[in-house]
Amino acid sequence: MSSSKILGSPLPPTPEGDPFTPLQWTTFLAIADTFIASVRPAVGPGNLDERCVPGHEYENAIGEYRSSVADAVDDAVLERYFGEKLTDVDAFQPLLRRVLLEYVKPDVASRMGVLLDLLNTRAGSLLITGYTTPFQLHPVSTRELILVGWRASALPLLRRIYKSFSNLSKTLWLKISPNIEPALGFPQVPDLGPPAKGYDFEFLKFPTGSVPAELETDVVIVGSGCGGGVAAKNIAEAGHRVVVVEKAYYQSPAQLPMTEFSAAVHMFENGQILPSDNGSVSVVAGSTWGGGGSVNWSASLQTQGFVRREWASGGLEFFESEEFQKCLDRVCERMGVSTAYLEHNHGNRMLLEGSRRLGYHAYTVPQNTGGKKHHDGYCTLGCRSCEKQGPVNSWLPDAARAGAKAIEGLRIEEIIFEDRKGAKVAVGVKGKWASRDVNGGLDGKERIVRDVVIRAKKVVLSAGTLWSPILLLKSGVKNSNIGRNAHLHPATWVFGVYSEEVRPWEGAILTSVCTEFENLDGQGHGVKFECAAMPPSMALTNIPWNSSHAYKTTLLKYRHMNGFIVLVRDRDPGVVYPDPVTGTPRIKYTVSELDLGHAWEGVCELAKVVFRSGAREVHLGMDGVKPFLRPGNGEDDDQAFRAWLSALQNKSPHPRYSLPFATAHQMGSCRMGTSPQSSVVDPDGKVWGVDGVYVCDASVFPSASGVNPMITNMAIADWISKGLVREIGEEKEG
Repeated sequence: MSSSKILGSPLPPTPEGDPFTPLQWTTFLAIADTFIASVRPAVGPGNLDERCVPGHEYENAIGEYRSSVADAVDDAVLERYFGEKLTDVDAFQPLLRRVLLEYVKPDVASRMGVLLDLLNTRAGSLLITGYTTPFQLHPVSTRELILVGWRASALPLLRRIYKSFSNLSKTLWLKISPNIEPALGFPQVPDLGPPAKGYDFEFLKFPTGSVPAELETDVVIVGSGCGGGVAAKNIAEAGHRVVVVEKAYYQSPAQLPMTEFSAAVHMFENGQILPSDNGSVSVVAGSTWGGGGSVNWSASLQTQGFVRREWASGGLEFFESEEFQKCLDRVCERMGVSTAYLEHNHGNRMLLEGSRRLGYHAYTVPQNTGGKKHHDGYCTLGCRSCEKQGPVNSWLPDAARAGAKAIEGLRIEEIIFEDRKGAKVAVGVKGKWASRDVNGGLDGKERIVRDVVIRAKKVVLSAGTLWSPILLLKSGVKNSNIGRNAHLHPATWVFGVYSEEVRPWEGAILTSVCTEFENLDGQGHGVKFECAAMPPSMALTNIPWNSSHAYKTTLLKYRHMNGFIVLVRDRDPGVVYPDPVTGTPRIKYTVSELDLGHAWEGVCELAKVVFRSGAREVHLGMDGVKPFLRPGNGEDDDQAFRAWLSALQNKSPHPRYSLPFATAHQMGSCRMGTSPQSSVVDPDGKVWGVDGVYVCDASVFPSASGVNPMITNMAIADWISKGLVREIGEEKEG
C-alpha cells in the first residue's frame, strides 16, 4: 500500500556569492522586519525592533478575531504569530539569498544595492525617507511611516521600490513561517491520501564527456507543456521519431503537492518571481515537466466566437472553420473535459450566487479532470491524484507509448541552421544538460553537466510565450515582430470575508466564471470574474499592507475568506525580450489606460457580486482603499455598501494607489498572421524566413484569448502538428 506521506523535494544548491555588503544586508533586513514586524502590546519601554501598539488596540483586534472566526486559536499561538518578525524565521535569510542570487535580475539587484547605500548616508536618507538617520536605526513605527510614504510617493521609483520589498517580504514569510499554519489554519503538507500511480516516464541520460553528446531524430520539440504535449502525441502516433526536451524536471505524484516554496523553485519559472520591468505586473508561469498544464487550475474553456471572428478577420480564416472546432473538441475529448461530477467549493458557489442575485451572466466552467470530481485546492502546487489531465497525465504518456523519447533538465540555447541553396534550414538544436544527482534528486553537487546536440529534420518550439521568442532571437532569426504583441490577461484581486468558515484552500479551484462585463468597449475587450487558488503566498500577498499589525490581523480571517479575480482581456500588448546579462526573458508591459479602465470597472462590479453573495467584509487588493465592513448596528447594509462603492468609484485608480496586477496567462509573443510584416509564424505555425521551424504554444495567439488559454493553445497545437505530419509525409513522397 502506498504511503500518504508526501516525499520531500530538497532544493538545488544556492549559487555562490553575496549580493550585498554587510551594511546593505542590515538595511535590507530592517526593511523586511518592518513589513513583517514583531507586534506586541505596549507594556513598558519598547524595543527598537518591535512594533508596540496600545494595549487596548491589541486586545480589541484579538477580541474581534475571537468573536468572528470559528475555532479561534489559543493565546499562545497568537502571541507567537504576532510576535514573529521576518528575520526570526531561520529559513528566511538563506532563501532570500537564493532569491537575490538566482531570480532577481542583475540590474535590479544593483539598483537595490544603490538604494540600500543611500539609506545609510545622511543626504541619501534625507532624500528618500525625510530623515537624516539611517533607516535601520529608527523604531519600527517610524519605519512603517516611511514605507507608507514610499507607497504613496509622487516618484514612480519609490512606489516601485515599495512594491518590490513589500511583495518579497510578504511572499517569503507566507511561504516559510512556522506560525502561518497554526494561526491561519492552512496545512502546508495536507493529508490527501496515497499518491496515484502516474506514468513511468523514462528520460534519456548522458555520461560525462568533454565533447557534446549527440542524437538524431525526425522532430525535436522544445518544451513539454500544453502545446508541446499535444504536438508530441500527434507526431509520434503518426510514426515519426520524436524527442521532447524540457529545461525543468519531472516531479512524481509522491512528491506532490509541494510546499509553496519548493513548488516555486521546482515548478515555476524564475522561482515564481518575475515582475514586468516597471513592476506593475507579476508574471507567473509553469516551469516543470508538463509546463503550465501541471500547475494550472483545470479550467477548460473553448475559444469564444467573438475572438474567433476577430482572428479570422485578420486573414486567419481557419479560426472560423469547422476544422478548428474539431480541434477544440478533440483535445477536450482526450482530457475528459466536462462539468460532470464537478462540485463547487464555497468561493465558486458565492461567485455564481452573487452573480445570480444581480442578474449577471455566470456559468460553470468545464474541467479537464477525466470525469472525476477532483476536489483538490492544492493542485496548483502539483496534482497528487493524477486526475487533472494535463500533459503529464494525458498527452505525454500517449506520446511515450507511441515511441517518443524525453529529456529533462536540458536547456536549449539555440536552433542550429544550415544554408541550403540560399535558404536558412533548421537541422537541430543545441543546449546544456544537467543530470539529477546520484540519489535521483536535484540538491546534490555531484551532477553531470554536458552540452547536447540534437539533429532533427524539424524543430518545434513549445517553450511558451516567455521562452519561444527568446530562442528565436538567440538563434539569429530576423523579424521585428519576435517578442512583440505579448498579452498577459492582467488580473487583480477582490476578497470576501464570510461569517461561516470556508477553508478556501479546499475544493476545486476554478469552476465558475462571470462574463457579464467581457465586452466593455464593444470590440471584445473587457473583464471576467473568476475564483482563484488560495495558498497563502499566492493570495494573501495581495492583501494591502498599512502596518504589520493591521496586515497580520486581516490575515487571521483567512479561514473565512475567498479570493476572486478580475481578469482583463487586454487590448494593448507588451514585449518579451532577453535580459542583456543572463539572456533570460524579461517583460516590458504597462497596463494601458483602456485596459486599466476596464479593470477598475471590473473591480467595482466584482465588489458588488461579493457583497451580494453575503460577504460581511469586502477587501480590495488595492492600496489606499479601506475595506467595506457590514455595519452590524442596525444600519441598512445596502445603504452602507452603496456609500462605500460610490466613494470607491469616485476615487479612480490613480497611479499612487494603483491596482496590483498578476498574470498566469502569457500569449502572443510569436504571433500568427498572414505576413512577416505583422507576425512571426504563418497560418500553419511555420516561422517566417526560415525552413523547418514551427511554434506550437500560446505565443502564436493573434491577440489575447479572453479565456484561460489551455484549450485554445492545445487546439492550435493540434492543427499545427497535424499539418507538420502531412508536410513530413509529402517530403518523403517527394
